[in-house]
Amino acid sequence: MDEITFAVLGTGGIGRRALEVSQHKDALTPVAACDRHGVAIDFDGLDVDELLAATEGNIDSEVATDGGTGAATAESGVKQHGEDRGVVASSQARPSEDAIQEIIDRGDRIDAVLLALPNYEHDFIPRTADRFVDGGYSGVMIDVLKRSRVIDMLDERSDEFEDAGITFICGAGATPGLLTGAAALAAQSFVEVTDVDIWWGVGLKSGYEDNRGTVREDIAHLPGYDIETARALSESEIEAIIDDHDGVIEFEDMEHADDVLLERAGVCDADDVTVGGVLDVRNDEKPTTTTVRVTGRTFDGETATNTFQLGDDTSMEANVNGPALGYLKAGVRRNRAGEYGVFGPADLLPGF
Repeated sequence: MDEITFAVLGTGGIGRRALEVSQHKDALTPVAACDRHGVAIDFDGLDVDELLAATEGNIDSEVATDGGTGAATAESGVKQHGEDRGVVASSQARPSEDAIQEIIDRGDRIDAVLLALPNYEHDFIPRTADRFVDGGYSGVMIDVLKRSRVIDMLDERSDEFEDAGITFICGAGATPGLLTGAAALAAQSFVEVTDVDIWWGVGLKSGYEDNRGTVREDIAHLPGYDIETARALSESEIEAIIDDHDGVIEFEDMEHADDVLLERAGVCDADDVTVGGVLDVRNDEKPTTTTVRVTGRTFDGETATNTFQLGDDTSMEANVNGPALGYLKAGVRRNRAGEYGVFGPADLLPGF
């Protein structure tokens, strides 16, 4: 495969690790990274080590989609320490009033865009995609969203993506993403899938400080919370919730996009998919083994369950960013072959 240039929107935990992991993937060159304070662009390739070192402890994971400054503050869980906030702490970056537009304006030299943004509003990712369509971008867009209802919003834009020449891959991290794809493969043994159960375990090896946005999004799945109430929580309120659970939070029947992504791929009904898991905010070790169980009926009338497990020593960052970049590579292949529109992780295998 020819060299692939890509940009990362958002330099929080997922965005930073995507840049880091890309150095271990063949044919990938990160050429742009931005947050709501600034942007770094270098078409010879960003110096990832310098950018990560300069922004350590000084990250900002949000980018305003309307060209404004966004609503995130230190109270929202975004770290903003130091003289220069966010990506502008790097010598490669500069302040920007509209970092996304700067990347859109240079989109003809960017093969793919990874949206590593917290989905604090249901239409946050779709609105960002709209800006790329309006700006004339033609290439690959990929996200790691976790909300079922957002898939419909993206599917509604499929015709616009096709007209623009955009290949959009949605929900392409760990779950949904890697585990959705595993479920789709496991389902091939059956003529009818009756149940898909996804149970994940995450220990924050890179630390809570580097994953505040992810933790906030997960809290939105707890009883009594939703994405709006979770977004409004102060940092102290989030820490109180973590304390109430002794750092280990269990989730059941989450509104995770695996369900609609498996349904749209024809694997099973969304109602037959359940997603839950355990998050340990204070320990590196996973509190439980990440497991996918697919139960179904075979052509000869037998009922069985196929099981897929992730190794306990693979980190959340490896399981999110490795697949995301693999799906990005697969998306570029599709895009270069003239296949545009919306794809899910059950529709294609990631490239290695």
